[in-house]
Amino acid sequence: AGGGEAQASTRSSMADPIRGRGGREGPVVAGQDPNEPFFISPSEKYYLRALGSDPRKDIADLQADFPLLAGDFQLPELFDPADYFSSVLRVGSPGLHLWTHYDTMDNALVQIVGTKRVVLFPPSDADFLYLKGDKSMVLDIDNPDLSLFPLFNHVHPFQCTLLPGDLLFIPALWFHNVVAHDFSVAVNVFWRQLPKNMYETNDTYGNKDPVPATRAMMSLATALKALSSLPADHQDFFARRMVNTIKSKAFLPE
Repeated sequence: AGGGEAQASTRSSMADPIRGRGGREGPVVAGQDPNEPFFISPSEKYYLRALGSDPRKDIADLQADFPLLAGDFQLPELFDPADYFSSVLRVGSPGLHLWTHYDTMDNALVQIVGTKRVVLFPPSDADFLYLKGDKSMVLDIDNPDLSLFPLFNHVHPFQCTLLPGDLLFIPALWFHNVVAHDFSVAVNVFWRQLPKNMYETNDTYGNKDPVPATRAMMSLATALKALSSLPADHQDFFARRMVNTIKSKAFLPE
């Protein structure tokens, strides 16, 4: 992963806190810490992840969703415009923590207001991150419970701090964990690096696994179901053969 320069104005239109009433009197201010008034506690966090006009079918697009803000944002030429997928506005409270996860498309994270820490793990660390779907079950990466997650001790993290105007390239399949140091406004721009037909057509968030990978996982589930009819020692033996075959056919050389 690497950083770069992005042109992103911080005029008042983008820097002002996001306000909303949420059924209570008075504004709720995402940039205020502690929050008053509040829904649950003064220390609660607020997070906006922009969606398309109809989240069921529309993809987030800064130009279409926030045309008055889009003029303040200019991204360097990082990819072929034909590969563009989405641009997502994100606004969060100080201390907001996004768990470790991966995305299936390349993306540029552009910090506009505030600072945040980003920790990245390479795809090969999938063996140590205790995945459930696209997310790691290790929630506290600074003080992990190694009695529950002993393999986490073998991860290879890369850490950086994003300042206003910074751009971080996050390649597809790289895990990332984000903590906002203070009130934060950022934009993620996602683009495809595989042929378009490799992606689900109904994926408005852009985080579903590529179609061939989904099919392979379904085939694996079928294979494991077939093995379950065998005694435990036979399951173990043939599962190890399957794993060794996958390693020899699909793993990159170490």
